[in-house]
Amino acid sequence: MELRVDDLTSSKVQQFLRDHLEDMVQHSPPGSMHALNLDGLLKPEITFWSVWDDGQLLGCGALKELGPEHGEVKSMRTAPEHRGKGVATMMLNHIVEEAKKRGYKRLSLETGSVNAFAPARRLYAELGFTECGPFAGYVEDPNSVFMTKDL
Repeated sequence: MELRVDDLTSSKVQQFLRDHLEDMVQHSPPGSMHALNLDGLLKPEITFWSVWDDGQLLGCGALKELGPEHGEVKSMRTAPEHRGKGVATMMLNHIVEEAKKRGYKRLSLETGSVNAFAPARRLYAELGFTECGPFAGYVEDPNSVFMTKDL
């Protein structure tokens, strides 16, 4: 597997992100869906990575700078046919290491509370994230779970 910084110009990546947003809409009611679209990911405070293997797009993830000491995990997705192969673990470990290199003291995320997001919550907990309250402008929402990790 090859992980690379991605400029979001590939049609494969753009379709992958459209599929990601469609999945989020299916599992998150209006007002509770916080996934970023392509324009949202093109902001200067966001670094986006994709994971490839032999020309196949396996997954993606992003790191958003919230401040000089705080980052947010965004846009974590693994292609359905590649789930369970370590793609998300590799991506999340990379994001954590990048956050440390940037000098962040904390890394946070928002994910869904419904069963469809249970595998993601398990992964985050396995890698040391714990539940916390809303951060960076988020508000309490029964459809959201907020998690953080001290670095």
